[in-house]
Amino acid sequence: MNRNNVTGHLACFTAYAIFGVNIITCKDLTGSHLISPVALFCLRSVGAGSIFWLISAFTKKEKVDRRDYPKIFAASVLGFFLTQISFLMAIPDITPMDCSIVSSMSPIYTMFIAAFAIKEPITFKKAGGVALSFAGILYLIMNSTGAGGGAVNTNLRGILLMIVNSLCFSLYLGLFKPVISKYSVVTFMKWIFLFSTLMALPLSARELAGTDFSAFTPGLAFDLAFLIIGATFISYFLIPLGQKKIRPTLVSLYSYVQPVMAIAISICIGMDTLSWQKIIAAAAVFTGVILVNFSRSRAQAQ
Repeated sequence: MNRNNVTGHLACFTAYAIFGVNIITCKDLTGSHLISPVALFCLRSVGAGSIFWLISAFTKKEKVDRRDYPKIFAASVLGFFLTQISFLMAIPDITPMDCSIVSSMSPIYTMFIAAFAIKEPITFKKAGGVALSFAGILYLIMNSTGAGGGAVNTNLRGILLMIVNSLCFSLYLGLFKPVISKYSVVTFMKWIFLFSTLMALPLSARELAGTDFSAFTPGLAFDLAFLIIGATFISYFLIPLGQKKIRPTLVSLYSYVQPVMAIAISICIGMDTLSWQKIIAAAAVFTGVILVNFSRSRAQAQ
């Protein structure tokens, strides 16, 4: 494994580990009923976007090809706007376990989308790795009590929104690697968040104006800061960094770190227990990641 691959793996692992913690913070925020999902999304977009634009003012200027703006706009719609809106709207209507199960289909979607869009081969080793990780994550979820704090029951709306979430992010990972590789992470993400903010503001202006931020407890204020800085700015900096280094299916496969992290937190705070089933399931997940990593790339297949 070369240095670039190591950087890609570390970036994706860290980003999805942060997303795993974010599942819990989002439940706290949406469960407080003090702020709507749309307003929450807008704060993420404005906050992280402002940081990227501020950083860009102190870095080397990079000109974006005019023909790439429609692609970056489409990436913003799929990779952030629809992905995050559907997730935040789904949280009140789906249990943590069902949320994890539905979202675990994302690497399978990404594998087929990447095969179609950028001609990444579906080898037996890659398909076997995805299948092994998928089986491991389902086994892990079924043998865990979960962190709690989510919906009591799952309804059809929650399931459909999480399917939209997984499909949109899979399309983002599978379709936009060429344009992501063309620009620096800061340049690409500052435009991603500018476009998403322009889409979010008309939808959330009234709800933001009606939000009583003074009612936020210190815990909720921390959750909001973590959501904007950790789960948006840092994670969305790291994911395109990983996309530049490793293949889309492998990037998507790191989404299985999310439920592993959520369950690990549950164990640490006494809401779940460590068992041999969890150890076996986690081993299956990461063995699948290794198999996909060592499967043939498009270049090797040619």
